[in-house]
Amino acid sequence: MSDTNVSRKLKKIALVTPPYHSGVVETAGTWPNAAFVYIAGELREAGFEPIIYDAMTMNHTLEDISEALERMKPDVVMTSAYTATYPKAIELLRIAREVVPGVMTGIGGVHSHFMWEEVLSKQGDAVDFVLRGEGERTTPELLRCLNDGGDASEVMGIAFNKDGAPHCTPGRPFLHRLDGRPAAWDLVDWDLYTFFPFPDTNLAVISTSRGCDQACTFCSQQAFWQRSWRARSPEDVLAEIELLRDQHGVGVVMFSDETPTLDPVRWQRILDLMIERETGVYILMETRVDDILRDEAIMPSYHEAGIHHIYVGVERTDQASLDMFKKNTQVAQGKRAIELINEYDMSSETSLVLGLPNDTPETIRATLDLAMHYDPDLAFFLTIAPWPYSDIYAELEPHIISYDYEDYNLVAPVVKPINMTTDELMTEIVDCYKKFYMGKVKRIPAMNKAKRDYFLSCMRLIMDNSYLKQYMGGLGRIPVEIEAMSRRFM
Repeated sequence: MSDTNVSRKLKKIALVTPPYHSGVVETAGTWPNAAFVYIAGELREAGFEPIIYDAMTMNHTLEDISEALERMKPDVVMTSAYTATYPKAIELLRIAREVVPGVMTGIGGVHSHFMWEEVLSKQGDAVDFVLRGEGERTTPELLRCLNDGGDASEVMGIAFNKDGAPHCTPGRPFLHRLDGRPAAWDLVDWDLYTFFPFPDTNLAVISTSRGCDQACTFCSQQAFWQRSWRARSPEDVLAEIELLRDQHGVGVVMFSDETPTLDPVRWQRILDLMIERETGVYILMETRVDDILRDEAIMPSYHEAGIHHIYVGVERTDQASLDMFKKNTQVAQGKRAIELINEYDMSSETSLVLGLPNDTPETIRATLDLAMHYDPDLAFFLTIAPWPYSDIYAELEPHIISYDYEDYNLVAPVVKPINMTTDELMTEIVDCYKKFYMGKVKRIPAMNKAKRDYFLSCMRLIMDNSYLKQYMGGLGRIPVEIEAMSRRFM
């Protein structure tokens, strides 16, 4: 297509995930793309025919995608990308152009939102439109405009090439009302989605709120949401959970929110409703350590409501790094939050960010020692990924060694510490995993059965099915003691 000219009516809209695999987000399960579900609901209400095609979860190759799109013959192919998936997203759209003559292409997601000018100037042969911000209103409005022969410049929240140069329209205000929005859960292929430790039930991802009011320098979300936060009502959240349970056999729900517990009154109401209605659904979630500390008195309600697994972002175990990240928390708070989660028999997870310019083998080992002292059930030792639109990017840019966006996956080394080689960095990270989980496995006999079974399921996944095995294969093997002890209790 050239500029905004449309040669045919746009009706069939394929929402396609990029075929990218880094292992981090796929270690514990397969996850439906909730954004596609909500956008598809709005498209259908507006009279379009959306299709959700999760090429990533289906492990489809670019050749598979080419054949699928050729069969579908969509009028529009849209995808979404964060930084690591962006190159594959562009390849996907380029293939769509090749196999579906006259197809319109679009891309959304946090990377494209910020990097729209680069997207259009470098990949304009593959991308017609960048959809910025929330996509529920923008997508159908853009398609209606094009079908009516209107001027795309009047659609808020998009970018496209105009007169040979990238052009961005004014940003669209965030949705004011999140309750009652249509969600096309019936378009989801539920056979694809499961939480690996509980393989006999379906897994769904829902958003109970949107936004983040924090200022973490390494994170994209506070910038994307402009440090704002909006929430659905507890009643609306419960209605969606019950619909998923009753109509689609969902037994595990992950809250995709950065801070679902920000409003304590609302959060207490959500817990109360889950208890009163006996939803019987396990909840996986993320929240801040200071919110866990705030909720110490109601932790029994967390457990009774079905909160099963809580991730808290400790990030570092030294105060100087936390302050650099603008985490607005204290080191001791992270330890206490994990203690509370463990005390009430919920599974605790955290991650530690390594590979900063001032890291050395000694600082990494000190981080490991404190991580073991914190004693989360699961810990991931991740490399720093300075998103090109994050606040911390300028500070880390002199130390960046890879500009391949696919490496920005929290696994591959993107930043090289001043006093370490990348091989030395990866050796230390792998050693962190070995020592941390060796220590955890030795405490298996003291765990209650439920937590022990869950932990061992996760351990098996980490050892057999994750990105970690790939790196251990090159830098060492999983200790036989871990293998033997975990199998003994499985």
